[in-house]
Amino acid sequence: MIEQTVEDLTPVVGTRPACRALGVSPATIYRRRNPPAPRPPKPRRPPPRALSPTERQGVLDVLHSDRFVDSSPAQVWATLLDEGRYLASERTMYRLLAAHGEVRERRDQLRHPAYARPELLAERPNEVWSWDISKLRGPATWTYYYLYVILDIFSRYVVGWTIQYRESAALAEQLIAQATEQQGIDPGQLTLHADRGSAMTAKPVAYLLADLGVTKTHSRPYTSSDNPYSESHFKTLKYRPDFPDRFGSIQHSRSFGREFFGWYNHEHRHSGLGLMTPAAVHYGQAETLRRARQSVLAAAYQAHPERFVLGKPEPPKLPKAVWINPPDDHDEAP
Repeated sequence: MIEQTVEDLTPVVGTRPACRALGVSPATIYRRRNPPAPRPPKPRRPPPRALSPTERQGVLDVLHSDRFVDSSPAQVWATLLDEGRYLASERTMYRLLAAHGEVRERRDQLRHPAYARPELLAERPNEVWSWDISKLRGPATWTYYYLYVILDIFSRYVVGWTIQYRESAALAEQLIAQATEQQGIDPGQLTLHADRGSAMTAKPVAYLLADLGVTKTHSRPYTSSDNPYSESHFKTLKYRPDFPDRFGSIQHSRSFGREFFGWYNHEHRHSGLGLMTPAAVHYGQAETLRRARQSVLAAAYQAHPERFVLGKPEPPKLPKAVWINPPDDHDEAP
């Protein structure tokens, strides 16, 4: 900005008076008007101690050999030293590899597969279940009880739960079999989703699901958002005001579970269900209850319409579809 002002004043008072008035060095102005031509970089002479082209190629040949192709330069350097050979320093080996774009993990390692993101859609109860296991702290330090919960993601209804002393595939197998029998699940009807815990991926559970005709899916490793409904349910459980810091016995934890799951299924108005209880949605009573709510709201509106500034009130809508990881075009999905 100041240089432009100098250029504006130059035709009137000259360059140097304008620079003195504005406190700018005249050399700066002259240099900006006639910038010096860029100097070509001088070629760098190799230092006298550098390896010759033949020696560099010899080092690369050793690094590329079948013997050392998956070894780090440090391993190669140390191995050659033990054999009484010295080709170059470890740092020089790294520089030679970097010059050829080969600085990477050289060890032969197992490559984990890319896990697909599970995309599950439920449009009615008993279409997709989610299950998980959570620890409950026992009476002493390092003592735990294990809470197994199977949840219908459409209705949020807990179709099965148990509290046991350990995490076991056999116990999970029994709980799943009991829940599918009680809900009358037909082959090909249900998808059961879980994370990748040992009980979830165990072969007895997989064999049971195959026998029942239940499709099983799993979350990606270390991705809790792939099993959001079970995680949210455990938060609802553990943030209850009466949830104890520790349970005195397994009988205490089971007594608490019976009270909590009875409240959750039959009394808790869930915000994701149009403030209906999970049992009402699971057993097809939600639409009738919503019509009854609409009648109450209509009567209140007719009695005092001035109190409803936004117009005729409507009860919350009921869910039509529930997703685990909806696709990017889920608005167009059924």
